[in-house]
Amino acid sequence: SRRRHTRYGTVTGVQTCALPISRGLFCPEPVMMLHNRVRDMAPGEELLVVATDPSTQRDIARFCEFLGHALLESAEADGEFRFRIRKKPAT
Repeated sequence: SRRRHTRYGTVTGVQTCALPISRGLFCPEPVMMLHNRVRDMAPGEELLVVATDPSTQRDIARFCEFLGHALLESAEADGEFRFRIRKKPAT
């Protein structure tokens, strides 16, 4: 199947996007995909990331902290890790 970025709705007026589910990908691929996607986002835009690699819990939190993006939500269920990220405001 072909992977692509899909828009799935609006949350409180902020456009939200979904990163393709990175099932079966392991460090550093999920964070590399995230970095490439965030680069193309507008400031304040939100992104939902779903991964299966447990190391994304650590790596995505550090990615957000290091680059100044907001990690709004982090959850794990049924072997999937979900993260909602807001790109930092323009400087």
